[in-house]
Amino acid sequence: MRPMKPGIGVMILLIMITGFVPAIGGKNKMQDRSQKVEYSIQSENMTVILYYKGEKLLLYTWIDTLFKPYVKELFTPAGLNVLLDSPDDHKHHHGLMLAYKVDGINYWEETENSGRQKSLEISEIYSSSERMSGEGGFSTNIHWIGPESGVVVLKEKRTISGEFSLPLKANIFNWQSRIFVSDSKSPIPLAGAHYNGLGLRFVRSMDNAGRFVTAENKKGEIFRGQERLIPDRWCAYFSQVDNKKVTIAMFAAPGNPRGLTTWFTMKEPFAYLSATMKLHENPMTLNSGEMLSLRYGVALWDGHVEMQRIEDAYQYWVDHGSTMKKTE
Repeated sequence: MRPMKPGIGVMILLIMITGFVPAIGGKNKMQDRSQKVEYSIQSENMTVILYYKGEKLLLYTWIDTLFKPYVKELFTPAGLNVLLDSPDDHKHHHGLMLAYKVDGINYWEETENSGRQKSLEISEIYSSSERMSGEGGFSTNIHWIGPESGVVVLKEKRTISGEFSLPLKANIFNWQSRIFVSDSKSPIPLAGAHYNGLGLRFVRSMDNAGRFVTAENKKGEIFRGQERLIPDRWCAYFSQVDNKKVTIAMFAAPGNPRGLTTWFTMKEPFAYLSATMKLHENPMTLNSGEMLSLRYGVALWDGHVEMQRIEDAYQYWVDHGSTMKKTE
């Protein structure tokens, strides 16, 4: 498959998957096997939009004037977007984004001395017929570049996918980053603030209006004010978007570095959730030839769901995380 170059024309790919979906409510009933589960991906003007049956699942963007590519919009099954992009209080907060301090360069904040993540291309389109409800996604190649010389410090292959799971009544997303040291740079120290990692900024109506819960109901440690650092396999936020209840959970793969992910949580003065490696206490070093492999998930529900539903979604995400197949 030829790669999709950023900003060149419009490309729509339809991923048609044939199969069956179990009926809700435990009845042993099957839908017609000829029914098609349809995902489509549209690329235009430096954005990628993933749809399920014509409804938006996510919008990803890599605008050249910004410092990093990121997920700008992420939707519940009812179509509620939970992400806030570049608010006045923190202009560098962009929806769902990944950033650290690399080789002393800050990729999280956005100043004249910050690094940039340059998106090169959308290199692959993925689909899978192994999941009950199918899946759509894409991969992109990214260079982490220093602020002055433009030297490539890290190279990343990022894969993002999403699906609507009928049995779980959830939109489930997968973010995987495979990060390598550039041939010209080694070794590379990886550090950052206590909130650096894969961060999620919530829309304004979710500020001060919810509660965070982890898989084992851990309280974690207070870092400052109401900010907490909580090690666990997943963390969920129960809140509301425009007076409509929603549940958002972030998952961490068991194979990620350093075991349990440390979740950064805060809800005042604004709500934020981040998957971290606690690099502020224990930086790591990447050497030439090594790969840093990170995999995280996000699940979205309308309404407030029970803890078991979140755990079921986590186990489903873990068990089926490697089933994606490249579309030829």
